[in-house]
Amino acid sequence: MTTSSQDEISPVQNQEKKNRPAKTTRSKAVEFLENHANEETSFTYEEEKAVLRRIDKRVLLLLLWAYFFQQLDKSTLGYVSIFGISEDAHLVGKQYSWLGSILYLAQLVMQPLVALILVKLPSGKVLASAIFLWGSALTIMAACTDFGSLLGLRFVLGSFESFIAPCCVAITQMWWRRSEQTLRTSYWSAMNGVTAIVGSLVTYGLGHVHSHTLYRYQTIFMFCGLLTVVYSFLVFWLMPDSPMEANCLSDRERVIATERLRANQMGISTQVWRWDHVKEVALDLKTWIWFIATIAISIASGGISTFGSLIVKSFGFSSFQSILFNIPFGVIQVIAILITGYLATMTQRKGLVIAGVSVLPTIGTVLMLTVPRKQKGVLLFGYYLVSTLAAITPLLYAWSAQNTAGETKKKCTSGMVFIAMCAGNVIGPLLYSIEDAPLYRTGLIANLAMFVTVGAVCGFTPFYLMILNKKHEKRRLELGKTGPVADMSMLGKDQMKNTKAVEVEDIRDQKLSVEEDNGLHDMTDLKNEDFVYFLMGPIEYYRSMPSRNLAAIIINALNLWLKAPEASIIQISKIMHTRSTRVVNGEARVVNGEEAG
Repeated sequence: MTTSSQDEISPVQNQEKKNRPAKTTRSKAVEFLENHANEETSFTYEEEKAVLRRIDKRVLLLLLWAYFFQQLDKSTLGYVSIFGISEDAHLVGKQYSWLGSILYLAQLVMQPLVALILVKLPSGKVLASAIFLWGSALTIMAACTDFGSLLGLRFVLGSFESFIAPCCVAITQMWWRRSEQTLRTSYWSAMNGVTAIVGSLVTYGLGHVHSHTLYRYQTIFMFCGLLTVVYSFLVFWLMPDSPMEANCLSDRERVIATERLRANQMGISTQVWRWDHVKEVALDLKTWIWFIATIAISIASGGISTFGSLIVKSFGFSSFQSILFNIPFGVIQVIAILITGYLATMTQRKGLVIAGVSVLPTIGTVLMLTVPRKQKGVLLFGYYLVSTLAAITPLLYAWSAQNTAGETKKKCTSGMVFIAMCAGNVIGPLLYSIEDAPLYRTGLIANLAMFVTVGAVCGFTPFYLMILNKKHEKRRLELGKTGPVADMSMLGKDQMKNTKAVEVEDIRDQKLSVEEDNGLHDMTDLKNEDFVYFLMGPIEYYRSMPSRNLAAIIINALNLWLKAPEASIIQISKIMHTRSTRVVNGEARVVNGEEAG
């Protein structure tokens, strides 16, 4: 009887331990939850909703304005382009183009160091330090009056600004479920458009200030730089480093904020650099898909952001009119980013959304290439269609982040994406030249090719992710697990509420101990068989539900008069989940892989 009590599933457990990669790194989340093992870690939908609201009010708000100031500071060169910086600083040939490109060249060079720092150091402090340093660099840039000094300070500015986007992505991965990340990424990316609006208005006002000692570009540099420095102190004070260390949350809220991220299957924080993750990044096809798509859209974005005001001016408008006409450009960017973020979240088909969005700037570019310069309204319409390109970059950020797991791999993958972004923004302005005015044909034709490339690459990517999901499903079956699984990190609000309402259903059924749960350990997406690639969340959810509902309904029905304690119900549901017969792809199986008969 003793032997029998060990039951028939022990071989499967042994096989799983044998085949699973060793977890050599303990995350902070594991240690935190183990320290709270004696406390109640389950939580209701309402509790989680309240914690999410607290996180949004603190962390998201700080990210929004950090991204705003970064975009404002690097865009100052575009704003001052129509106020005579080329004449005041004696710029000739492609020197102005190089001032635009050098910032992204600095960011490109810095990305490996940024990835290492973000793994080793607390993200909140890294973000605040970067904001202070780039704000200081922009303020000092006001003293520059020639090409050499401007080039040097733009390089310094770019070096410190290289931290902002990787920090925002890392913090988004650390605080929000995968189903929540797309909209949050869209929110802070939408600050690009807000910057275009506010920056245009600020520049319009400061451009009317005349000084006998300062050029107008120097006034603008100093004003924006000092504002950024002041904001950095606010981030130092208010930004927490992780959910486990957030003083703005109560102890119970920190447990919920950490526990809710298990379903991401991405790990949370280790501060340990792993070279095997670096190798996997280099060999992972997904890395190069994100790289190609990002560099293509960034080439187009880099040219437009640097030469946008000059392009509008070439339509026949004055300097101040060009500034004002950039305000709708920013408004359209904000609207496009938020709408596409919402669509991608609701449909959970980012590839299709990105491919669709890429059509709009393609049409806009064709109009700018073919319409005569006397038709200013049509040219402006084409220019505003091109502004929708801003919606593609945040979707790529979110898509790459949601499909990557492992602390070092997440940072390195983000690094590769941002290297592509920087390289594209280096190349983009160099495809334009002041001598090409007023048509700028070379740059616009290059942009057209890039928009087509982005649409094609992103249309292919979902098919590859589907293949990876099938491989993980096969691996789970080999380990005696359920093949199709619910990706709990991608549940919508209604689905999450329904799941929480039945305590013994999915999350309670499958909830593993802290040590057993791959989602809390430093495992990469390719090594973690429980990781589900972001493709069609709702379909995967409903596909996985039928075999689980019956057990949950039976337990709930029996408990109507038994009134068992919650801990006992959870334990019973776990046992039933382990022993129950499943129908997977039409074939009856039990956990140990034997046929049910």
